[in-house]
Amino acid sequence: NAPRPGERLKVQLDGFEVPRDAYDAIISSGDVTCAEIAARPGKPVLHLGPERDHALFAGYDAPRVGVEAADYVVCSGLFNDDTETPEDYRDLLGKMLGRKLPMICANPDLVVERGERLVYCAGAVADLYGQLGGDVLYAGKPHRPIYERALALADQVRARATPLERVLAIGDSIRTDVTGAEKQGIDCLFITGGIHAEELGHRENPDLPTLQ
Repeated sequence: NAPRPGERLKVQLDGFEVPRDAYDAIISSGDVTCAEIAARPGKPVLHLGPERDHALFAGYDAPRVGVEAADYVVCSGLFNDDTETPEDYRDLLGKMLGRKLPMICANPDLVVERGERLVYCAGAVADLYGQLGGDVLYAGKPHRPIYERALALADQVRARATPLERVLAIGDSIRTDVTGAEKQGIDCLFITGGIHAEELGHRENPDLPTLQ
């Protein structure tokens, strides 16, 4: 779940000093979002999210406009996730709802760890829009399209079909990683020291009864 195309994520992983021989390919919720944008050529779009996510629209006929002129919305995050919360968007979401604008959520995560803080992601804004009655298409986990694309890419890299019993999902979110793996019928390795660490008692030594 990242609101940027997979090719852009290689640079980010380089910054984390992840060697490129540690992976064969990348597929992201940003890639699924790009496919949805490509399927709407020429349609004006309202972008909710920071400038760093403009790569989603690169090379596509997708003029970015305001809420009154848009045919649909792409939400890649909050404009300023250091200071804003989803509630800051309630009035704008109301205007979107009044125009019945469908939303593509480029990152279904509610929060992400940034250092020692949790900051809101696009999924939190999208969920509020859905609660208000808006139509939301979620491009990433735990929804099926991202898994279908990931498995198709794995088949391509391996030059043969990938049986589900050989697939392992790894993540720190019950909402996206664990739920998505369960829905797809694949095993999951749950990272307890991630976004749920405080709920589980301690980052280094989680409380197992709470986890169960």
